[in-house]
Amino acid sequence: MIEKELIEECRNGNLQNFRKVFEKTSPMIFSVAFRILGDEETASDIVQETMITVWQKIDRIKTPESFKTWVYRITVNKCYDYLRKRKRDGEVRPDDEGWMMLSNRLKEDGATEMDNRETGLLINSLTGRLSARQKTVFVLSELEEMTNEEIVKVTGMSRTVIKANLYYARKKMESMLKKL
Repeated sequence: MIEKELIEECRNGNLQNFRKVFEKTSPMIFSVAFRILGDEETASDIVQETMITVWQKIDRIKTPESFKTWVYRITVNKCYDYLRKRKRDGEVRPDDEGWMMLSNRLKEDGATEMDNRETGLLINSLTGRLSARQKTVFVLSELEEMTNEEIVKVTGMSRTVIKANLYYARKKMESMLKKL
């Protein structure tokens, strides 16, 4: 949790205190971005972009309690922007060969020994066939362990839309895992 005094100092332009905000917040931002995008380098870029937005708009924070949700929302929106751009530019996704490589790697070494790149590929492969909404709701619910109420605040979706997207995401993920 970010303290009220720290936010106030940042509003007044104190870069040293913003460094503290960055240090406390960036691991959470990276985690969400990495899980949604499945790429370490892109997730690092999202951390930077998110923190720039936080610095530019920190005066909009009304309470320290709303800070975490606000940062999650900025992060998710930055990820959506990236996914839309990637889709528009026609970026390639892992094919069946990528799936086979992952499957063999998991059988040989086990998921606990995978490094970030392999984990990113696995997450990207498994969630790559989900819609952007399904992927976001799945990541926030299952990987970030957020409640539906928190997801409502972060995404702006209704509870019903969140439940439906989570249901279909889980169903699709289960189907893909059975195939592996």
